Amino acid sequence: MAEMGSKGVTAGKIASNVQKKLTRAQEKVLQKLGKADETKDEQFEQCVQNFNKQLTEGTRLQKDLRTYLASVKAMHEASKKLNECLQEVYEPDWPGRDEANKIAENNDLLWMDYHQKLVDQALLTMDTYLGQFPDIKSRIAKRGRKLVDYDSARHHYESLQTAKKKDEAKIAKPVSLLEKAAPQWCQGKLQAHLVAQTNLLRNQAEEELIKAQKVFEEMNVDLQEELPSLWNSRVGFYVNTFQSIAGLEENFHKEMSKLNQNLNDVLISLEKQHGSNTFTVKAQPSDNAPAKGNKSPSPPDGSPAATPEIRVNHEPEPAGGATPGATLPKSPSQPAEASEVAGGTQPAAGAQEPGETAASEAASSSLPAVVVETFPATVNGTVEGGSGAGRLDLPPGFMFKVQAQHDYTATDTDELQLKAGDVVLVIPFQNPEEQDEGWLMGVKESDWNQHKELEKCRGVFPENFTERVP
Repeated sequence: MAEMGSKGVTAGKIASNVQKKLTRAQEKVLQKLGKADETKDEQFEQCVQNFNKQLTEGTRLQKDLRTYLASVKAMHEASKKLNECLQEVYEPDWPGRDEANKIAENNDLLWMDYHQKLVDQALLTMDTYLGQFPDIKSRIAKRGRKLVDYDSARHHYESLQTAKKKDEAKIAKPVSLLEKAAPQWCQGKLQAHLVAQTNLLRNQAEEELIKAQKVFEEMNVDLQEELPSLWNSRVGFYVNTFQSIAGLEENFHKEMSKLNQNLNDVLISLEKQHGSNTFTVKAQPSDNAPAKGNKSPSPPDGSPAATPEIRVNHEPEPAGGATPGATLPKSPSQPAEASEVAGGTQPAAGAQEPGETAASEAASSSLPAVVVETFPATVNGTVEGGSGAGRLDLPPGFMFKVQAQHDYTATDTDELQLKAGDVVLVIPFQNPEEQDEGWLMGVKESDWNQHKELEKCRGVFPENFTERVP
């Protein structure tokens, strides 16, 4: 007992707490069974529901804000590493090296400042806002316990009041019996004692009821004022929080845009000085057409379109020309020459068709043994020097024709559905950057002759499913 007393805990206090818990548990059981009525306050219950909803929303907002800050920090680290890479590859003799380094430093400082302001103006405010909820939540729980104590005291007092008449009857019976056996003076004392004991219990119950009611009402009044005020404060808090985030993000992107523009100017000056060495990324031709997006169409194995074609020029070697018999693999992006014959060889010099000009004869006689094929030039939508030169019934920008060697099933809305034998008129892409390697843009000749509308008929198709035709 001495040890318990040293810690501020006494046996009487423990017993009192245990008795309160037992009384509350008994009262709740009676209320659930319907044997005791429960004090209800619908307005307060609505305030409690709003409080729980507000706490849930605030907790979620805090979690998402922390996730946002973690993302900002990750972007900062990624941007820092990217700038470090730029500083490493930027050679000392290149113009604008100091400016690029300064931009990288300002970029790092801008990210740090943005993150810190988000912490100060959003996260700390959020933490302060949520800091008031635990205390109010504990007070709501305590108010619930005091309400149970109040109901218990009320029911106890009411039970004593209801049994008042029964108690008086119990007191009268012994008096009537004692009248025969006890002296007169003893009967009066016994009756007075029983009446006093009953009144004492009733007075104690009344005092406990008044005390429990006072404690409950004090807590209830305070919460009735605080909960609606807290609920209404959420609007202003949300407005201030998201305004701060939006304003900080707007200023950050403005400053970052300036730094990016400065970096772009530095790189432009570098490009001007080393413009002759500019590297241009170009698609490399391949007989096995690579995928368009994630698709990899390929013709059946063993088909002519699946293997590279070797073309040999048998023209006599002119003086000072290349070694006879030199070969060149046919590129899948090159059109078939109009002079190519079914056997895959070119006729010898001097076998040109009648009507060719002397200039063309001179040009053909001076060709080397290795022939490099080129696309026919297009001018104002017509083909110059090709099979479609001067023809107005072909699509604008027509370059050459191809014929489908295999069936191709379209897998997207922008693709052509091909059957073996279909002739396709190849046209250029409106935006060359949209062209995937190994894919061509065209319109089936039958559709063009019928509709004369590119928007409805054109589409892309894999080049390795087709073969160029004269």
